[in-house]
Amino acid sequence: MEKFDKNNEYLEKLVHINRITKVVKGGRRFGFSALVVVGNQNGKIGIAHAKAKQVPDAIKKANELARRKLIHIPLREGRTIHHDIYGKDGAGKIKLRAAPKGTGIIAGGPVRAVCEVLGIKDIVAKSLGTANPHNVIRACIKALLKQNSPKNISILRNKKISEIIEKRG
Repeated sequence: MEKFDKNNEYLEKLVHINRITKVVKGGRRFGFSALVVVGNQNGKIGIAHAKAKQVPDAIKKANELARRKLIHIPLREGRTIHHDIYGKDGAGKIKLRAAPKGTGIIAGGPVRAVCEVLGIKDIVAKSLGTANPHNVIRACIKALLKQNSPKNISILRNKKISEIIEKRG
């Protein structure tokens, strides 16, 4: 499920819904949890997980939480990541590779949703270990936060950005 909000310019993507059952004296009580990613397709992303008795309520709660927890990820040319990165969270491991223009998003399920809302257009990703969407998304966000942009490196080394970036001929 994908929704584009016109007034705030955020793309909301539902990644996973889980049904939770609580057994009580009278029978079973069902609840639902939703995992959502929200982004502006220009380097800002938020992820959230929320629970409610009804599916739409869980999705709405998760969207609101994700909007409050937005983080900025630097992108190269607004279309890919700066370099290859590896991320790990729990059993979720992920390998993200920068790709040339025209490659597209070669990634599965949860990682694809993250890339789409983030605004990444060219990337190759491989999820290793678990297929649990919660762990895979957290590993993906950790990996994206680990990358260094030329701007950050230039500040650390007290050099100009032009000295950091190699000239492509």
